[in-house]
Formats: sequence, C-alpha cells, structure tokens
Amino acid sequence: MKDFAKSRRGFLKTTDAMAGGFLLCPRGILAQTKEPIQHSEPSRPPGESTAADYTLRIETSPVEIAPKRIISITTYNGQFPGPLLRFKEGRQVTVDVFNDTDTPEQLHWHGQKIPTDVDGAAEEGTPFIPAHGKRRIVFTPRPAGLRFYHTHNRAGANLAAGQYSGQVGPVYIEPRQEPGRYDREVFLVLKEFEPTFSRGGDMAMDFLSPPTRVKSLEQAGESAMKASIAKGTQHGYEVSYGSFTINGRMLGHGEPIRVKQGERVLFHILNGSATEIRSLALPGHSFQVVALDGNPVPNPAQVPVLWLGTAERISAIVEMNHPGVWIIGDLADDDRQHGMGSIVEYAGRGGQPEMDRTCAFSLGLRAFREGRCNCSFAGRDDRDDLREGQRCRGRLQSVDYQRRGLPHERQDDPGFVSREARQALSHSYAQRQ
Repeated sequence: MKDFAKSRRGFLKTTDAMAGGFLLCPRGILAQTKEPIQHSEPSRPPGESTAADYTLRIETSPVEIAPKRIISITTYNGQFPGPLLRFKEGRQVTVDVFNDTDTPEQLHWHGQKIPTDVDGAAEEGTPFIPAHGKRRIVFTPRPAGLRFYHTHNRAGANLAAGQYSGQVGPVYIEPRQEPGRYDREVFLVLKEFEPTFSRGGDMAMDFLSPPTRVKSLEQAGESAMKASIAKGTQHGYEVSYGSFTINGRMLGHGEPIRVKQGERVLFHILNGSATEIRSLALPGHSFQVVALDGNPVPNPAQVPVLWLGTAERISAIVEMNHPGVWIIGDLADDDRQHGMGSIVEYAGRGGQPEMDRTCAFSLGLRAFREGRCNCSFAGRDDRDDLREGQRCRGRLQSVDYQRRGLPHERQDDPGFVSREARQALSHSYAQRQ
C-alpha cells in the first residue's frame, strides 16, 4: 500500500517507511512500505449505508521484529503498532472494529473525553466487542494532541493477553489551529515483547527512599498487601522481557530515521509497555518538550533525556543540528542491547551509530511550569550526585555497532553513567509529581 503526503509547500512526494519511526508532514502522511505503522484506510463494510472512516481488525498475527525473529501476538490489522489514526478535533469519526479472536474485547480510547458507551472500558459500561463479531463506534474526538488506543481486557497471569499483547496504536487529534513550528513528525511506539515471570530484580527498591516517610501511603500499601495475602494471591514474581522494540523493530533492523541538517522534527513518543518505565536519548541533541500526555505544557523546556512511565506520551521538537549517525535509544545498556533503540541517520552521512554525549537526569513537572530543566548528573556509584539542579555532564559510552553490536563501557570515564544510577533515576521519575 502506498500513502501520499502533502508538505507545507504543497508538493506531493513519497518516501520509504522506517522502522525507527515513520515521518509525517504536519498535514499529511509520508509513504509506508513493509514497516509496522500504517494508516488504516476508510472502508465500506457490506450492508452499511455509510462508510467508516477507519477499520480496525483484532487478530492474532505473526510479527517480524528482526530477521528470522518472528513472534505471534494479538494485533490491530495484523501489524505492530496498530495503524496511526489521525482525527480532527471536534469532527465526528466512525470506526468499525472487527474482533477475529475467540475472546470478547474492549478497545479503549486512551486520553479522550468521550461517552462511556464508546470509551472502551467495561467497568464504565462500554459493551464488549463480541468474539468473531463487530462493533461500529461513532464519537467526536477531543481533546487535541497525542492519544492512543489499546485493549482494556485485564491480563491477570496471562502474559499473552491485555497490554502484554500487541494491541496498541497511536492516535493524533489535530487541533483546530496548528502553530506548525516544525517541519515534519515522527511517531515512535516503545514496546517490549516475549514476557516471562521471574523472581527478583536488578535494582534495590529503597535506592531513592524519601527522607521523610509518608505514613498514609505506608498504611495504604500495608493494607493492600494484607488484603492480597488474604485472597491467596501469589507473590514474589516480576515480569521480564526477551525483546525490546521501537515501532515493532529491534535496534539494528529495518530502515533508519533519515533526517536533514537544519530540520525541526516533532517526535511523538508513546510508551506502550505493560509494566516498564522507559528512557530515550538522542546523543548530541536535546528535546524541546511541548506536550505531556498530549496536553501542551505552559512553558516548553529543553531536556537531554525523556522518561516515560507506562502509557505516557511525550511530544518534543528536536533541531537536527548535529550531523552523523546516532542511536536514539534507552539509557539502559541491557535494554538497548536487546533492541530498545533505532538509528537516526543524517543525509550524506554513514558509519557506526553512536550513543554518547548524553546526560541522565531526573525530571519533574516543575520544569514545564518554570520553562527550564533541572537535571542532575548521575555519577558512577556516587548517590550524592543525584541532587536535583546539578549541572548535566554525563556521558554514555560509544557503541561499536557494526563490529560487535555491543557497548564498550568506558568505566574510566569520570562522566560514565552507571547502570545502577540510570535505574535509580528511572525509579525517581516514576515517583515524580
């Protein structure tokens, strides 16, 4: 399938798809080939008097996340992520949803203010989409910004169901007025696959214990634990993952994100994980965060690293002013080695992708109220260096990508950011305001 896009200057053109992110002009779509994110096409189901604007089909599909590495997951339209659905704020939309599985399903429109009968939450009264059945959904999208859709079935202990599956897709609701301070868009969906139960973690959970205990929170936690024990719920397991992807492709597989020097690229980033907090950095570049969870921030702030909890979204503009070939990926070496990254390649540049000159820091919502970033350097084994407001001067290791595909950790570098410190910062972000 070929999509066509119209740029700001009115030219029509096509382009190759990219696993690391597919690129859009602000008012259109650049072409896709075999890569996961595609636009769902309007269709006219048999017997319907009017055509749906979009059609989604819930089905179990094989998805190739790397050459000869194929996983079987429940998807939307046989792909991961699900099709990008691009709506206009305040303009009614019709979506036909077919459920080709044996299980009744819920499709939830995350972040939208719409009636409960179409919201996609059974606990709020939304009817299920019957197994091997269909439901037509009609609603008026709002508010504007980056939203997403996903299953609202609970997984429980079934690691093939719910948010562990591939039932995640981005939604962008175009505002009535678009300032257009960027040249094009890139949508990225971060997601882990091949989940398994495991015991124990690789991070001390008391690493960033608050100096002052909150008694009410402790009591709530203890009460919840006692209630769980009384029910006989099994304890002591965590969920680990075997593969990590951006837009359904592991680092090093698929086409890179190709950019040109001087471009202003608006990244729309969604953490589609069931359980994981994710970081994302692009060496030599900074992110001007313009929206959190689809909602514009009062004062955009420049930050070197993005942190996203489960289901969180960030929209951020990056000025492409540092030519080279770079890895945009997670700060955690292990997660990046298992696929959580993609390649950003400037026009006319080649060679080994790099992952360096990046700072790890903790970020609170205060930064966007004040229009500035308070970031703290995470020094090797020095927990005192996690103080908020300290000057960013961290540095990640280069990646010998072509020769070995593994990082060489420069532990003699005083700016080396240790894995423990990065994980601590991740935990800190999860507890932010």
